[in-house]
Amino acid sequence: MSKRFTSSKGPSQRQLRAGELLRHALVEIFQREAFREPALVGVSVTVSEVRVSPDLKNASVYASPLGGKNQDDFIKALNHAAPHIRGLLGKKIDLKYTPALKFMSDETFAEAQKIDALLSRPDVARDLSDE
Repeated sequence: MSKRFTSSKGPSQRQLRAGELLRHALVEIFQREAFREPALVGVSVTVSEVRVSPDLKNASVYASPLGGKNQDDFIKALNHAAPHIRGLLGKKIDLKYTPALKFMSDETFAEAQKIDALLSRPDVARDLSDE
């Protein structure tokens, strides 16, 4: 697994607040804007998390298309459109700098499905029962 944050204590309150501000603004952008990228046309975007660097100049955006199909093409298209999205984001947020955006594939839903499948196996269910 990759290291989540640069500090061993985790993100600061400032980083968390900025990440949520960016996430809400990005969700609004994806709802209202039309994109020219073919992989983004007509796709509903789920932005699950935004992690911001300590200096607030870089942000990792964990996103996935609704339904999870064509994930790799989708992330490539988002990273290609990142400068345009950053420009739109700069008009919506009130930060000193608009962070550079790097879109990354969100694997949390796939991981949750794996855990659900594991917990529903008969041998695991037998071990978890109160008998």
